[in-house]
Amino acid sequence: MPSNQNPLGALPARFRRTRILVVGCGDVGMRLLHNAPPRGVHLLALTSSPDRLPALRHAGATPLVGNLDAPHSLQRLAGLAQRVLHLAPPPTQPADGRTDPRTAALLAALRRRAPPAALVYGSTTGVYGDAGGAWVAETRPVAPRNARAHRRVHAEDLLAAWGRASGGPRVSVLRIPGIYAPNREGGTPRERVLRGTPVLQADQDVFTNHIHADDLAHACWLALWRGATQRVYNVADATQLRMGDYMDLAADLYGLPRPPRVSRQDAQTALSPMLLSFMSESRRLVTQRMTRELRLPLRYPDVRTGLLSNK
Repeated sequence: MPSNQNPLGALPARFRRTRILVVGCGDVGMRLLHNAPPRGVHLLALTSSPDRLPALRHAGATPLVGNLDAPHSLQRLAGLAQRVLHLAPPPTQPADGRTDPRTAALLAALRRRAPPAALVYGSTTGVYGDAGGAWVAETRPVAPRNARAHRRVHAEDLLAAWGRASGGPRVSVLRIPGIYAPNREGGTPRERVLRGTPVLQADQDVFTNHIHADDLAHACWLALWRGATQRVYNVADATQLRMGDYMDLAADLYGLPRPPRVSRQDAQTALSPMLLSFMSESRRLVTQRMTRELRLPLRYPDVRTGLLSNK
């Protein structure tokens, strides 16, 4: 029976450790699992694919099978963890285009019992929309310009409302720019440079922001412990490059020809709608909260360092 001094008494050690649930175990989630401290925590990982169970176990997590698109499969998540990291993206084509039913389903499951102490959500800097190259702090109002960004705003709003409610968790939102890493699938511009994909001419180019996948995983971990109540954090490195300059830098590092420059008008026929959408927004991120509050030491403070890390 539990002792009078310790209400946990003789419970197995795994129940005396802080339980952390990771929802969305893609590249960044797996990096966090592999690098989490081996003691003091019990890692849980939600997956919709039974084929991923061995990989999650190898990463040190207890896998849980559940699907954010099937809310009935999430009931066991209620009251399971003291801290939750939510990295699952919204569906690409929800019924109404601008909401995130996956986050709604996760919150409905977590609300069934006592909420976690903290929840960290990985959002996107796309919620800011176009800032015309200006510096963007977390206090800037959101101004989403496409359905993808609207879905992220909806998820942020759902989480913020839960956090503000009586007895709600401490919710922290990480707004994330372009994620890169040489050991991440599609994580460098190399293939794009090899294809000779054009970039905008200098006078029409946009500022772009970046974070190395390892630094982002570290930021997620720190936010679980250090993130302030109902707080938003821009998570980015110190790079200040326009997109074309970034591609030129990558080409030089790879010893490849620099991509051709085209006007915005010519880009309309030469580039995909997805790439054009990224080229329609320009901003530079203020990251003082990340530095001062999360106290994140960037292993890769700029893209040159990061791209050279595994060249």
